[in-house]
Amino acid sequence: MLSKGLIIAFTFGYLALLFAIAFFSEQSAKKGKSYASNPYIYALSLAVYCTAWTYYGSVGRAATNGLEFLTIYIGPSLVAPLWWIIMRKIIRISKVQGISSIADFISSRYGKNITLGGVVTLFCFLGILPYISIQIKAVATSFDILQYAESPVQALNIPFYQDTAFYLAIGLAFFTVLFGTRDAEATAQHEGMVMAVAFESLFKLLAFIAVGVFVTYFVYDGFKDIFEQASLRNLDHLFVLQGDQGPTEWFWMSVLSMMAVLFLPRQFQMAVVENSNEKHLDKAMWLFPLYLLLINIFVIPIALGGLVHFSDGNVDADTFVLALPIAYEKNWLTLLVYLGGFSAATSMIIVSTIALSNMISNNLIIPILLVNEKLKSKFQNELGGRVIWIRRASIFVIILLAYVYYKEVSGQFSLVSIGLISFVAIAQFTPSIIGGIFWKTGSRLGALWGIIAGFGIWFYTLVVPTIITAGYLPESLMTEGLFGISAIKPYSLLGMEGMSYVTHSLYFSLSINILLYVIISLFSEQSSKEHNQALVFVDIFKYSTTLDSSIVWKGQAYLPDLRALLKNFLGEEKTSLAFAQYADKSGKALDKIRFADPELVNYCERILSGIIGSASARIMVGSVVKEEEISMEEVLGILRETQELKSLNLQLKQKSKELKKASDKLQEMNETLRLNDMLKDDFISTVTHEMKTPITSIRAFSEILLDEDLPDADKKKFLHIIIEETNRMTRLIDQVLDLERFDSGRQKLSMDRADAKILILQAAESMLQVFKEKGLKFDIQLDFEDLEISMDEDRIKQVILNLLSNASKFAKTKVVLEAKYEKENQLLIRVLDDGKGVPKEEIPYIFDKFFQAKNQTSKKPIGSGLGLAISKKIVEYHGGSIHVFRKAGMTCFEFTLPVQEELKKKSKLSNQYE
Repeated sequence: MLSKGLIIAFTFGYLALLFAIAFFSEQSAKKGKSYASNPYIYALSLAVYCTAWTYYGSVGRAATNGLEFLTIYIGPSLVAPLWWIIMRKIIRISKVQGISSIADFISSRYGKNITLGGVVTLFCFLGILPYISIQIKAVATSFDILQYAESPVQALNIPFYQDTAFYLAIGLAFFTVLFGTRDAEATAQHEGMVMAVAFESLFKLLAFIAVGVFVTYFVYDGFKDIFEQASLRNLDHLFVLQGDQGPTEWFWMSVLSMMAVLFLPRQFQMAVVENSNEKHLDKAMWLFPLYLLLINIFVIPIALGGLVHFSDGNVDADTFVLALPIAYEKNWLTLLVYLGGFSAATSMIIVSTIALSNMISNNLIIPILLVNEKLKSKFQNELGGRVIWIRRASIFVIILLAYVYYKEVSGQFSLVSIGLISFVAIAQFTPSIIGGIFWKTGSRLGALWGIIAGFGIWFYTLVVPTIITAGYLPESLMTEGLFGISAIKPYSLLGMEGMSYVTHSLYFSLSINILLYVIISLFSEQSSKEHNQALVFVDIFKYSTTLDSSIVWKGQAYLPDLRALLKNFLGEEKTSLAFAQYADKSGKALDKIRFADPELVNYCERILSGIIGSASARIMVGSVVKEEEISMEEVLGILRETQELKSLNLQLKQKSKELKKASDKLQEMNETLRLNDMLKDDFISTVTHEMKTPITSIRAFSEILLDEDLPDADKKKFLHIIIEETNRMTRLIDQVLDLERFDSGRQKLSMDRADAKILILQAAESMLQVFKEKGLKFDIQLDFEDLEISMDEDRIKQVILNLLSNASKFAKTKVVLEAKYEKENQLLIRVLDDGKGVPKEEIPYIFDKFFQAKNQTSKKPIGSGLGLAISKKIVEYHGGSIHVFRKAGMTCFEFTLPVQEELKKKSKLSNQYE
């Protein structure tokens, strides 16, 4: 056995390590570097679900009930994907409303009711106290096993001042006080505690896997060997469901664990209060189930290994995890396993006591101080400084009472049995929470009586039997029932004996709870505050950004009184900062007003809720403001007015959108008109220039012919020039007239069947001399033969010539003419040149009338700017389309013509002209 001094040294050394991790994390957070705000740390902190019950008790339950232990982990794994629906909503509600505990959440949902918050706190305390006690039992038992060969149960008879568990409990209380109550704000992030819990989660996982690997691969020869050894000793029943109620038991236990992982106070603390980013749920939804899988891989091998090795039954199955390394004298592994179990227990104790201390201070002690007039007048102005000390005292009281419960009651029961009792207790909050966030009709009375009835049945069916076993109540209560009525025996209400005691209690307590919650909610009337809170909770994603202005409030509040109230709890600096943030967010100058509006009152109440709870904050704010009770008729009237305003606002928004759309359209039209006007000016200038040049030439040569006696050769030459210039003017005028006819719709096409190949070649032949004079290489590539289509032959030839003429003006070395027949019954014609190309910004306007490219090298743009516009009109009149783009470094003008008949394509023909 290991020496007591060594065990104590490692125990407190481990606590010192936790202290160092927590202290370092807190200091880093103050410097602006938060290690706890990390999705992986968040997921690990949720593993506080795996307590000493998981570490020791799962093996014990597996040794007695086989695979049934898995139900405690199947439920959380199945519900994890729903966290984005349920947990995210709870997180959003809690952050927006400044909620810090389960009791505060339920109280706030149902009108911020003091009574309901107090009842939930009291029942939560009664439900979790046994759970904390078994953690102390696990630590004490494991500590004693390391020292003594005999049964550690003897430690129950040791006086507390000689009991190591007592001093360990006090040490944990000091640690919890140090890192869990440093700030009056219950909603404040406990960076140090979160990091310590995350470290403990990782440590207990590694320790459990270490002992699992040791038992599986060093004591035995793998999984197969263990199962064979177990089969030889008739332990096969542990591998399958047991009894006729197996599936039923699995179902109810899985449902129970689903509710536990959501609503256990420690889970609410880590998953909701300590959450710094809703998106961390994305990682936690798969990391947490993965953690549960890893920590349970070796549970069955360890349980079977323990049953095989300790076949005489003298060793408690709960201690197999520790007993096996001791039996094989693996001292360092034993110490590692002990510290792993210690970490599993301490993380649960630390987080649970923080959560319970917040509930006790905010929902029991502070409301009592505020409701009693004498106590209120004495302590009201001192509560800010006393809140932290109330929580610190609560932590010590909780841990000491848990120690007493361990000594008197839970020490006589297995870890799992006590843990399941706590699970059923916490399950009683499920109807009021789930109903509260999804059902607006849920009422305070329904939640209150449902919880009271559920806890009454839980206490009678689960807690009373443990008290009877401890010797504080007569055994006849178990055998004969209360008042001798057999129908109400704790383990068999109404004679139902087919269930286990846990599922029996869960079934009856939860059924009555849900029934009362629904029926009373349907037949009771909500107050205006309840109605307000119901709307906010159910539609939190709608109100989360406008909460303060959405809550209906009526009364009068002086701003100095509200400031003094916050100063009592936050201090001067934080109060000034809070009001400054409100002023920045709302845009209101608080230094110029005397009375606070409802929005500011709600804002102050939310801040106080994060410190003393929603119910207590409600009382404190009510003590400094004159609030008038609002009837439901007034609430409905306000809601109707709000709805009308919303409807009017929507109409105004719609009109505004329509006006903006019309304005944008007018602006677009105006821009188009402005551009057209500019283009028309350019066109007139260009046309004037184009017409002025030939007129000047005609006049000059005519005067020469008239005044001079020239040779016949010169006369003929000058007359030829006059004719050419006249043709040039004719073409320009024809273009203008063509465009006008196309725009007015008066242009008629002469549609006849024509051979496409012949037409294309004729157009190309007309340009050969131009290309030769400019030294351009000209290629023709036709992908069809004998293709006849219906078209205006002259107009299509005009388009091709226009495109080829444009290409000759801008090409550097090469022009290509392509034509092919496509499957969509259309003829595709392309003209490509290797010139500069059309700038991207000009492509949308290139086919507009009067438009001329701005990248031409001549001082005056080449042409009138009508050629491409007319080409587009001709192609569109034929039912085709025309485009321009870059292809393989060349500018490509492409247009299509529809083919009216199905014609055969023949082999490709390619002609090349140099």
